[in-house]
Amino acid sequence: MISTLHIKNIGIIDDLSINFNEGFNVLTGETGAGKTLIIDSLGIISGGRFSKEMIRKGEEYSLIEASIFYPQSKYSEDGNIIVSREVYSNGRNSCKINGKLVTVAELRNVMSKIIDIHGQHDNQNLLNSMQHIYYLDSFIGEDIKSIKTEYQEYFNKFNAIKNKLINNYGDDTEKERKLDLLRYQYNEIEIANLKTGEDLDLEEKHSIMMNSEKLKENLEIINENINSNAIEYISTSIRCLEKIENYGETYKNKLNELKSIYYELQETARDITNLKDEIDFNKYEIDEVERRLDTIFSLKRKYGNTIDEILEYKDKLENEIKEIENAEEMNNKLKLEQKDVEAKMKNLCNRLQEMRIRYGQVLAEKVNEELKDLEMPNAKFNIKFEKEENYTVNGNDKVEFVICTNIGEEYKELVKIASGGEMSRIMLAIKTVLANIDEVPIIVFDEIDTGISGKAAKAVAEKMKIISKKHQILCITHLPAIAAQGESNYYIYKEIKDNKTKTNIKRLNEEETIYEIARISNGNISEIAIENAKELRKVC
Repeated sequence: MISTLHIKNIGIIDDLSINFNEGFNVLTGETGAGKTLIIDSLGIISGGRFSKEMIRKGEEYSLIEASIFYPQSKYSEDGNIIVSREVYSNGRNSCKINGKLVTVAELRNVMSKIIDIHGQHDNQNLLNSMQHIYYLDSFIGEDIKSIKTEYQEYFNKFNAIKNKLINNYGDDTEKERKLDLLRYQYNEIEIANLKTGEDLDLEEKHSIMMNSEKLKENLEIINENINSNAIEYISTSIRCLEKIENYGETYKNKLNELKSIYYELQETARDITNLKDEIDFNKYEIDEVERRLDTIFSLKRKYGNTIDEILEYKDKLENEIKEIENAEEMNNKLKLEQKDVEAKMKNLCNRLQEMRIRYGQVLAEKVNEELKDLEMPNAKFNIKFEKEENYTVNGNDKVEFVICTNIGEEYKELVKIASGGEMSRIMLAIKTVLANIDEVPIIVFDEIDTGISGKAAKAVAEKMKIISKKHQILCITHLPAIAAQGESNYYIYKEIKDNKTKTNIKRLNEEETIYEIARISNGNISEIAIENAKELRKVC
């Protein structure tokens, strides 16, 4: 239940706090006093749309806060939560639940389980056809639970097998798609015929090719210096040592050392000559090296940082291809098991639909009885059943509440009902039947009494009083019959202060409640009107 609602800077509301009670809370007041603004504020804090034109003139922001007791809340251990939404003129939103920032979508999701608003143009949960199957199953109660439990066990098993097949490439389309990809990758690496270290050799060769002119120029100089100068000088030195080698062992050793140097230098000279000759590249050779490097770079970008990593990935691909090709036997077993589970699910779905259709007729009859009381004798409520293409957690039934408001018309979805007054009474009829199973604890009715009076008004009041036994009701009304049913009555009025109009609210005591019922009965608080008001309260 909402214990306190705080509204700041919404329309003519300056700063207003309302303490609500359990049961049936009735709000009355003069036209234009701000009653609808209170309902709008509840819609905003429930994640509804907000227009910056709603911000009080001269202010930069609006704030709505609500203190709510909701035992099922995950945001609080004791069930007490404070929900707030602050909206600024620049469009910025700040939504919080117990001080934790949430998105508008999160706020809407949480509040849809807490508050249900019904007005001339605003109805929430019952208009969501996705929820209708839950309402019907809740109405059926224990009779359907065991079947649903058994079905959901098979449903979970069915999905588990389905996931196994997908993970084991059991889905034929997925398997072929995966195999095509793996084979393509494997063949791309295989065709490249990579060799370990090949990339390093090619990079070195490419570097030589790109610097061939500089290398050739310097090797020419080296070759010239060795052959024309160094070898000639060493040869002359050797002949000189040969002339004196017999004069001492030292000269003989130096002669041998110099000869070794001579032979090594000759070998180096030949190597330099070969290196010089190897530097002559044609354009075709350069293109071939660059194409090969591009191929290796492309493979590295896809499959690994080095050739060794690419070759390891190739081995992995080969193993995975074999695993997929050999998974067929396991998948065939899973498919047989899935087929057996699906047959059991189908049987249970048929039982679920049979029960839903049978109880749906009972629910429709009860709602239609309520509609007669609400002065809609020609309206016919019904439930439409269709088959879903896929299995869901509730079976494969698509359940939708439909209504025909006039004789000779076709059944329509609830959301397509044109008249706000009709819609509100239809909602009230359904809520009355489902009062004991509807888990949304707070229900708001905004002037749903439009266009009704007399017997219908009394019936509407009685229906809301019934619902208030299981839910907190907040109701704005102009009907004395409904106001008389209130357990907590509030009077909303506006006053002018400092040349500004603002909304105020007052909780009425019993005497004040009688006077308010008398006022809305005929506009004048006469003795007769007061007596009539007292009679209405006695009946309640």
